[in-house]
This record gives sequence, C-alpha cells and structure tokens, in this order.
Amino acid sequence: MAMQIHGNYDHSGTDYAERVKEKQAVERTEKAKEAEKAAEEKNAGKLSEPRDEYISSEKSGQKPTGLYRVGQDENGNRKLFFDDPKAGHAKEQDDRSEKSEDGKAPKAGGDSQGKPAEKCVTNTDKVDREIKGLKEKKQAQVENELSQKDNDTYRRQNASVSE
Repeated sequence: MAMQIHGNYDHSGTDYAERVKEKQAVERTEKAKEAEKAAEEKNAGKLSEPRDEYISSEKSGQKPTGLYRVGQDENGNRKLFFDDPKAGHAKEQDDRSEKSEDGKAPKAGGDSQGKPAEKCVTNTDKVDREIKGLKEKKQAQVENELSQKDNDTYRRQNASVSE
C-alpha cells in the first residue's frame, strides 16, 4: 500500500520552537513597556517619597537642646563637655572610665551647685567566681581530651597514610 501526500509546505528553516521563543520575547518586551508606562502614570500624580534631610539649627529657627564638645582637662586628658543651655554651665564627661591610680572610683565630693554626689559601689565577686569556674571547667575538658587522644591506639586509628 502506498500513500501519497499532496500539498505545499514551507520549510524555510525556522521550526516551531524558534517561532514560539520569538513570540514570547516580543510579548515580554510589550509587557515591560506597559509596566514602565504604568509606573510613570503612578508616579506622575504623586510627589516624591519623603526623605531624611539635615536641617541646621540656624535654618530651623529652633535653639539646640545642648552642645557637646571635646576639650582637655587640667591633666591634658581628653574630655567631653556638654554645654547645657538650661543650666547655663558646662558639665564634664570623661571619655574613659573615671578611676584613680589605685583602681577605685574617685571619692564623692559634690558638683558645682553644692549638691552632694551619690556614692556607687560595684561588686564583681559573683562574676569573678563564675569566670574562674568556667576557666577551671575548660581546663578540665582540655585535660580529659588530651588523656583520651594522647596514646598509641588513637594515633594508629587516626593516622593518614600517603603513598
């Protein structure tokens, strides 16, 4: 039995898959253009989003709440000074912890307004004991691991052989 097919077929070299890819590329391009237009229309009616902006105290017309400046104390050490506009005087703030040579906090003497200074005592004994205990525990763990691994059996089991 013989079959015969009649008709004209275009075999121009582009197969179906290539035509589909071209069609999808054109559709993607059109969708991108539509999205751009929609975004432009959306932004056209609105103002731009608010952004943070520096406004100096001179431009804002408001007085600053306070002013910090770096200076030196009588020993030449760096200190932070706060010029409080409400109190009318500068307060000193040391940029490192305030300790005397013996390692203790300075003695209470009061501030410039005659108020007695508060005395604070800090006790770190509990923390020191906890740290000491952790160091001892760590040392015991290291010794335990060494005793397990510092032997010939462990060395033989975990040795690497190279040829």
